[in-house]
Amino acid sequence: MINIQDPDSGENGKVKCSINENVPFSISSTSINFFSLKTDYDLDREKASEYNITVTCSDEGVPSLSSSVTLTLQISDVNDNAPFFERSSYEAYIVENNTPGLSIFTVKARDADWNQNARVSYMLEDSSVNGVPVSSYVSVSADSGVIHAVRSFDYEQIKDFHFRVKAQDGGSPPLSSNVSVKILIQDQNDNTPQVLYPVQTGGSLVAEMVPRSAEVGYLVTKVVAVDVDSGQNAWLSYKLQKATDRALFQVGLQNGEIRTIRQVTDKDAVKQRLTVVVEDNGRPSRSATVNVNVAVADSFPEVLSEFTDFTQDKEYNDNLTFYLVLALAVVSFLFITCLVVIISVKIYRWRQSRILYQSNLPVIPYYPPRYSDTLGTGTLPHVYNYEVCRTTDSRKSDCKFGRAGSQNVLIMEPSSTETMQRILSEKSILDDPDSPLDVSAGKCCVFFSEINLPHFYV
Repeated sequence: MINIQDPDSGENGKVKCSINENVPFSISSTSINFFSLKTDYDLDREKASEYNITVTCSDEGVPSLSSSVTLTLQISDVNDNAPFFERSSYEAYIVENNTPGLSIFTVKARDADWNQNARVSYMLEDSSVNGVPVSSYVSVSADSGVIHAVRSFDYEQIKDFHFRVKAQDGGSPPLSSNVSVKILIQDQNDNTPQVLYPVQTGGSLVAEMVPRSAEVGYLVTKVVAVDVDSGQNAWLSYKLQKATDRALFQVGLQNGEIRTIRQVTDKDAVKQRLTVVVEDNGRPSRSATVNVNVAVADSFPEVLSEFTDFTQDKEYNDNLTFYLVLALAVVSFLFITCLVVIISVKIYRWRQSRILYQSNLPVIPYYPPRYSDTLGTGTLPHVYNYEVCRTTDSRKSDCKFGRAGSQNVLIMEPSSTETMQRILSEKSILDDPDSPLDVSAGKCCVFFSEINLPHFYV
């Protein structure tokens, strides 16, 4: 609303207003001295975010007087535009055996709105690749739109896959759009050639028959191999690495055919062994080897006898090697065990000797109980006990007879009686407990009673 004032009267006070052209607005009078500025059609901030409107008012006097004013109009934004991608679809390449987390490429979307309404975030739409969620293959950064590989890809398992990325703005309500993305896996030379024929067996020998009448160029066999890689990584070439007689056979470089290059003679050995190398064309190249057994003979029994002997010799050598290794292991084990036992016994005896050497205890000899001379011819069956007591401080000892028991035993032989009778006379001294008995240091007196024999054995 615009209010216009003109202090003149009559025709001189009448006012009319107009605006500049090329603007989507119009001005009209609503009442005396009031004008209304209106839009002619919908405004689009994305086309014009600002307008400068010049309003000119003039009276009807003569001469006419006028004045003008310029209005600056800012158009505010509404979220009326969805994000849009720079491309209608994306296609990217990644080499197999990549590192997980590797950045593949970037998707980019723009929004014509302003401020928060133009803030775009990215996300993966729910889908699956070979029955597995696409989120287990790739991920997308919400802010930047960078797509990362979640796993390491294998060209031999998956060559390409599709998914969709959605871009969503921050308006309310939010608007979004999506785009299709295709990831192509590039092959690496990570697989060695696989030989399909001849089949390599573990124990048995398979031989190709070549008659002795074979001419030059005779087809012996063909090595068949494949490579699961693609492109030049799967181009295979065949080379003869080793042969029993290199002048007899050759291998086709491209087809792997083994042929004779000269006439087979009777002097050629029955057993021929060829080693063929199969190599791909990758960088770096990978190769596989195959052994081909060829039998130069006209009859099957001849071939069977030759190769049977060879097999038996090989098995014999393998068994001999095994038993030799086993025997060496057993002998080594026994030697080490014996050495440990001997060292342990030596250490034990040394420790025992040290313990006995350092001990201060007296050594007491041992006599078996009821010792007697069974060869004696004595007639007295009397058995006597004796007990020796010796003090360690006074260097004095005393002896006395004990009662009959089961201690040390003495048996007397019948002979002279004079010495023992003298001993019997002193028996009363021992029977008297009050009678002193002095014994010199280190000596002990033993008395026997009722023995008529002068000789005795202990």
